[in-house]
Amino acid sequence: MTSTDNIDLDRTRFYIDGRWVAPHRADTHLALEAATGTPLGTAALGSEADIDTAVRAAHRALHGPWGSTTAAERAAVMRRFAEALAARAEHTSTLVSRENGMPIALSNIFNGAAPAGLLRMYADTIETMALEQARPSQAGSTIVRREPVGVVGAITPWNYPQVLAMMKIAPALAAGCTVVLKPAPETALDGYVLGEAAAEAGLPPGVLNIVVAGREAGSALVSHPLVDKIAFTGSTAAGRIIGAECGRLIRRCTLELGGKSAAIVLDDADLTTFVAGLGDASFQNNGQTCTAQTRVLAPRSRYNEVVDAVAQYAREMVVGNPLDPTVTCGPMASEAQLDRVLGYIDLGKKTNARLVTGGVRPSALPAGWFVEPTVFADVDNSERIAQEEIFGPVITVTPYDDDDDAVRLADDSEYGLGGSVWTTDEQRGIAVARRIRTGTIGVNYYLQDLGAPFGGMKSSGLGRELGPEALDSYLEYKSIYASAAQIG
Repeated sequence: MTSTDNIDLDRTRFYIDGRWVAPHRADTHLALEAATGTPLGTAALGSEADIDTAVRAAHRALHGPWGSTTAAERAAVMRRFAEALAARAEHTSTLVSRENGMPIALSNIFNGAAPAGLLRMYADTIETMALEQARPSQAGSTIVRREPVGVVGAITPWNYPQVLAMMKIAPALAAGCTVVLKPAPETALDGYVLGEAAAEAGLPPGVLNIVVAGREAGSALVSHPLVDKIAFTGSTAAGRIIGAECGRLIRRCTLELGGKSAAIVLDDADLTTFVAGLGDASFQNNGQTCTAQTRVLAPRSRYNEVVDAVAQYAREMVVGNPLDPTVTCGPMASEAQLDRVLGYIDLGKKTNARLVTGGVRPSALPAGWFVEPTVFADVDNSERIAQEEIFGPVITVTPYDDDDDAVRLADDSEYGLGGSVWTTDEQRGIAVARRIRTGTIGVNYYLQDLGAPFGGMKSSGLGRELGPEALDSYLEYKSIYASAAQIG
């Protein structure tokens, strides 16, 4: 279950300018398998000098042949890239599950199938998008052009490494931008798959560059004078720093940040439907999901019933090695993340909240970074376990009085990224969903739509990814004032 399947897991070079190049320094990261805590592989860690080399390669490519490609030419390259990734999908999914503990069924979707699907989607979109249009004006005409924003610095986290990278790479390539990708060290090894597939697909040198690195090199990417846009997914704390620096530099940025979303169970909800949706809505990827609805809001009239249903679901989750297809809750991605989750559980135990189930490491799994799915009931919404992003399988349940009170509690958070409403009256659910200040929300299910805009409100971020709308943040508008002869 943990064989390497002939995979080379020692990756000591970076993909820069279409080649595998040695790092400037000898710094490395030892990757440990989340389910066992044993060594999985070694990856080079980049420095500011490596970032500079990658950015300069991207800048040359932008002002070279890639900068003069047509949408159809870029789409053809992207489809070849998609084919190369699809051929590696099984290997990539397995590798990510070993790195971060993601259950393999979920990894097959988000790290295997979705990246290739996004490339194909944006290839189709850019081919049909009018990038230049002449409009009548008072003096004749204005040609309105959409041009690539330039060099994009993409910074991605460890929880959904492949799909989150492609949510930035695919629209950027479609728009004609070039990219420097900085994956997180925790999932350093799977980032190399993107470089291998890009080389096989024939992406021109410098169009996509990949440097695994920590925060110091990430800061150098954000501040580099040749970078035109930053696309970041990660914590709100880091997003504030990046946003401030981009503001200082008058540099565009997209920030997809943290969340502490609410699942509102209305008084007419079908609990069978609610429980069936908990895996996607609240416990997806072992709770290591920014949109996870880890605050369950339950009507007082059915409060005990809801608490019992959530607790029973948590007890029945299968905790174990993520490569086992029967497992529904794998380990935390790292020892540091496990310590963080256990720390919040200890905080919850010191409040007036009631620990209903979980709250400890499973005795049958002494190795690896496992924690039992945990449910706290009677949680005051002001408590830290209800306000702060835990990023693990920890659910709080809070009672409410009526629909207005449920909306108030859902919005009583600095975040606004996900959410759900559960009811047998869909129109009522949609009406409640419209009142919540959040970027995405589901009625009787929560499943991210890759064809619709995704992003947050409040401290959950700026801008939108996914859907055709994502292309807007990789394109600049230019108006060319011309004569009426340009009107066709």
